[in-house]
Amino acid sequence: MPEFLNELLSGNEIFVGSTIMEYWGGLVTTVQLVFLSLILGLILAVPLAIMRTSRNPLINGPIWLFTYVFRGTPLLIQLYIIYYGIAQIHGIQQTFWWDIFREAFYPALLAFTLNTAAYTTEIIRGAIIATPHGEIEAAKAYGMSWALRMRRIILPSAARRAVQAYSNEVIFMLHSSAIASVVTLVDLTGAARNIYSRFYAPFDAFIFVALIYMALTFLLVFAFRKLENYLLRHQRPVNG
Repeated sequence: MPEFLNELLSGNEIFVGSTIMEYWGGLVTTVQLVFLSLILGLILAVPLAIMRTSRNPLINGPIWLFTYVFRGTPLLIQLYIIYYGIAQIHGIQQTFWWDIFREAFYPALLAFTLNTAAYTTEIIRGAIIATPHGEIEAAKAYGMSWALRMRRIILPSAARRAVQAYSNEVIFMLHSSAIASVVTLVDLTGAARNIYSRFYAPFDAFIFVALIYMALTFLLVFAFRKLENYLLRHQRPVNG
């Protein structure tokens, strides 16, 4: 272990059992928030990206507006609007929705999901329209329907082109999740802020969290590199 880490962890009162468990709870919350928002965002983005490629303005127009709004405004502002705005909806406090959205986790999840869905929609759309025309013509020559072409040819081909850009979006969402603590959600950054206010040790608290974020980023980069190699395995030369 590097010397500065030994100095940081050894004999430091903010790294006792109770605070380590607080960091662990923040890590679990961060991973849950980022993972769920990415999964839900990807589920939304695939059909939206397909609709975005339509030439019908009544279909692609609303999708363009959605992506423009969520890519054109800061995620923090979107989080504030959703977190504080839901409580202002008339009558919501008398419905079951209030039991869900009065918890900070779910407004944050909604904001993150819509934000990543907007970016992922444009990533997948760009990959779809970059599909070589010859692949589409060959699929038509085989008599494939539009839906079959999309499922068997276009989307798998687009996935290989989009994986690198999407990996950047995943890392961006991980780092952006740090703002969730501004709406009282105790994620990694929120845990560090609580520990800092308790022990007045900002350097130790936030450096430790920064190292955790770096470790998570390294794991994501490694995982996406393996995924990219798997998706592009057909391009590797065959050893004769």
